[in-house]
Amino acid sequence: MQISLKWVNELINIERVNLDYLIDKLTLGGFEVEEIFEIKFGNEKTITLDISATANRSDSLSIQGISLEIAALLNETPKVCNYSTKNSIWSEPIKSLSTNSLQKTDCLSFITVSIENLTTFSSPNWLKQKLIGSGITPENNFQDFQNYILLETGYPFEFYDLEKIQSKLNDSKFNLNLTIGKNNQGFLANDNIEYNLDDSTLLITANEFPISIGGVIPNKTVGCSPETKSLLIEGSIFNAAKIRQQSRMLGLRTDRSSRYEKALKNTNLLDSLYKLISLLRIANPDLICKFYTIAQTTAKKDHIIKLNFNTVKKILGPTKESNKTTQKYISPSIITNSLERLNFNVKFDKTKNYWEVTIPNSRSDDIVREIDIIEEIGRLYGFDNFLTRLPTINKIGIKDLSYQTRKKLTNCLINLGLNELIQYSLVNQEEYLKNEIKLINPLVRDYANLRSSLLPNILESIQKNSKQGNSVFEGFEYGHVFSKTTSNSIHETEKIAGIFGGFQMKENWSETSKSLDWFEAKGRIEQLFKKLNILSDWEFYQPIEEKNILHPYRSASLFLTNEKKLGVFGQIHPIMAKRLNISPNLYLFEFDFELIQHQIQINKLSVYHDYSTYPKIIKDLSFIIHKNNSFKEIQKILYLNGSQFLTEINLLDKYDGSNIPDDHSSLCLQFVFQSNEMTLQNKKIENIMEHLKMVLNTKFNATIRI
Repeated sequence: MQISLKWVNELINIERVNLDYLIDKLTLGGFEVEEIFEIKFGNEKTITLDISATANRSDSLSIQGISLEIAALLNETPKVCNYSTKNSIWSEPIKSLSTNSLQKTDCLSFITVSIENLTTFSSPNWLKQKLIGSGITPENNFQDFQNYILLETGYPFEFYDLEKIQSKLNDSKFNLNLTIGKNNQGFLANDNIEYNLDDSTLLITANEFPISIGGVIPNKTVGCSPETKSLLIEGSIFNAAKIRQQSRMLGLRTDRSSRYEKALKNTNLLDSLYKLISLLRIANPDLICKFYTIAQTTAKKDHIIKLNFNTVKKILGPTKESNKTTQKYISPSIITNSLERLNFNVKFDKTKNYWEVTIPNSRSDDIVREIDIIEEIGRLYGFDNFLTRLPTINKIGIKDLSYQTRKKLTNCLINLGLNELIQYSLVNQEEYLKNEIKLINPLVRDYANLRSSLLPNILESIQKNSKQGNSVFEGFEYGHVFSKTTSNSIHETEKIAGIFGGFQMKENWSETSKSLDWFEAKGRIEQLFKKLNILSDWEFYQPIEEKNILHPYRSASLFLTNEKKLGVFGQIHPIMAKRLNISPNLYLFEFDFELIQHQIQINKLSVYHDYSTYPKIIKDLSFIIHKNNSFKEIQKILYLNGSQFLTEINLLDKYDGSNIPDDHSSLCLQFVFQSNEMTLQNKKIENIMEHLKMVLNTKFNATIRI
């Protein structure tokens, strides 16, 4: 908003105020000065400030409003303008008119006035000068008067051509009313666009003919033109939420609707209308004014807030007048003076040290609590006049278990080569994963559901990075997922999910590059839980909820030793990989973070084992076995038959090739033998290995490879 300092000076005396001092006061008072202009009009120059006001201060969005703010900040007394007193005679006959009670909550005030016998809309030079000083180009027609009143008072009045309305209705007399539109009702607005209305649209009608979408835009057929000789002026105050809803539904935001969106009050609506009529009367002394409608909602009771002096001292703290021995606080007299400068009605009880502050209607939206009043006191006194002190810390906080778990888990995943990702909790309803929980009023369709898994968003990140040429992408994410319980309530849990693989690599320079296979990917996850000191059991998993994401035959469920399900791990479904145009050799996991945290808490006591000083003996064994035999079952039998010296059995390789029979696989196992009491002899270990070969042959019908 651009304000002319010359115009402001007509309302308060700022001629001797230094410009830099004024700008500092405005900025500290919550009105940031964006830019300073010097505008010429004839031989005169005027300084104009471009000020940005906060959205909840609709009372300051005018010359009158900002002038009152400047007066309060500078502790100046506003001037009594001759312009107001000369035209006050208009107010008495209008105030004597009876007003109807407005029952609609979408409109606080609805006033319409007809102006006839207009001969000219020419703007006086002083009015043009003020428009130019405020950054508006004069048009020398009725819009100059609209813009002037809007700038001075903040109220957006709408003008209609009275003769066009009468001609449209074939009646010189008509009734004005507030109604709602009909579904699929067409409306041709004065921007030459026809809008499709519904039963939520608020309309202003004349004998059921819509002349305007309430608070947004008028009908083109009744708009004013240079030939207009009679006006119907509408001055209304609409509900801010209703105007925002209408603007969003229509996809239209006008200068008028943007004012109503900031919650205008009807405090000075009638006075503003008197001024508008008086302006039109200057060049049209014989104009005829007739009120069509005056309707207002029942006035609300004054809002009274109790302000405690001890609370003010606690919030604002000592002033800069304090020293090392004495703390000085803002005095009650200064507080009272500050509140009176803001036109608050104040009663101070000296015995109990508290104020009863009556909030004016113009500030009833942004002043609702005691802390709001304290902010106003600090704003006027100057926040820079209070001491800035760091709070005294009596006890240093500790890292909670959630933070410690997250830190440990993050370090482990980063060491495995993964990067942390951050995604939205709101997603679209995807075809490959059901998101049951829908938002009632989503901002956009792409964020209309609460996610039930972290995996779809991670796959979307892979797809986007792949399109940008970043094929090497491995990452993990912490996030909350949502599901419905049997009682139809919403259950929220925290998960840790990730993705890795998808690119070719080699461990040795002499080898050819190859993609990560299932067993190597499984080994990474086992390595992760080994670092976390968590024991886990693996079982084959046929994806149900993730059936379109995970491979149907290369997926596993992970369980803790207490049989609680930790999560799932698997290769990406080949159809999904093809659909997203990404590598089919990607591996995904999603685990319950709370279970990991709980298990780490249980295992927080470290258990140390004796370290053997005797050497290990490592033997490898390859054999062909039917695929129906699980590695877990094979490992269990071999441990039982490997004597007390067998400490580890590791799967080194699994091979399926042309020289391997159908439905069979070639496994290569590594056996680690060690004793805590003696050095093992190779001959003794060979005897144990021969026994294990016999067990594999008899129990699993395995064929030993040489």
